[in-house]
Amino acid sequence: MSHILNALTLAVRDLLKFKMVWITVWPLLTASLLWLAIGWLFSDNLSEMMFLVFAEFGFREWMEDQAPGWLTSSIQWLLNMLVFIPLVIVTTLIITAVFSMPALINHVAKRHYPDLKYQSGGTVLGGIVNTFYAIFFYIIIWIVTLPLWALGIGIIVPFIAAAYLNQQLFRYDALSEHASPDEIKQLLASSRFSLWSLGLLTGFLQYIPVINFFAPSLTALAFIHYELARLEKKRQNG
Repeated sequence: MSHILNALTLAVRDLLKFKMVWITVWPLLTASLLWLAIGWLFSDNLSEMMFLVFAEFGFREWMEDQAPGWLTSSIQWLLNMLVFIPLVIVTTLIITAVFSMPALINHVAKRHYPDLKYQSGGTVLGGIVNTFYAIFFYIIIWIVTLPLWALGIGIIVPFIAAAYLNQQLFRYDALSEHASPDEIKQLLASSRFSLWSLGLLTGFLQYIPVINFFAPSLTALAFIHYELARLEKKRQNG
């Protein structure tokens, strides 16, 4: 557990560096603008879908006939935010994994692991396949676990999904520049519990207001620190 906390601590320190500001902000801005544009273009359709959901639970008639206008608008706005924020965070995670990882890896490696040699065992295609794999099974997790909401324990679903997505998105890319193909296979096949634990801890951050907007970059940095430290230790031990 100590190596996981150490990775998170170092990630927080790196995130506070001035040069990290743009790397952290631009994926978030891009994701926010993307979903704002989608919401604006399809606002009528989304509103109708929301009212259909209300109708299923018997709330639509009450909202139309009895609820004051300000309350209806407030409920709609709150639900929009509850959907918008997770979509932005997940999209930011994906953008960070695909586009920002090289800059983040370069920063961490030069600052904390200067003697770690590059083996370039990962590939661009491998990274893309890994990203699509992560997204596909992330969606599957949500679909398969939908019955849990009916049982009243659906609150665990976002954290399970976040834990999976985080560790699947970043573990490969964190090693791709420095590890050899064999080292990547060996490291990814080991310490699965620790990888899921780090994914879960960083997943919790995605649901803390304000902090959640920095969570994607923090998650990426934490996995880079964790994996590069494992790689360095592996090479030292022969």
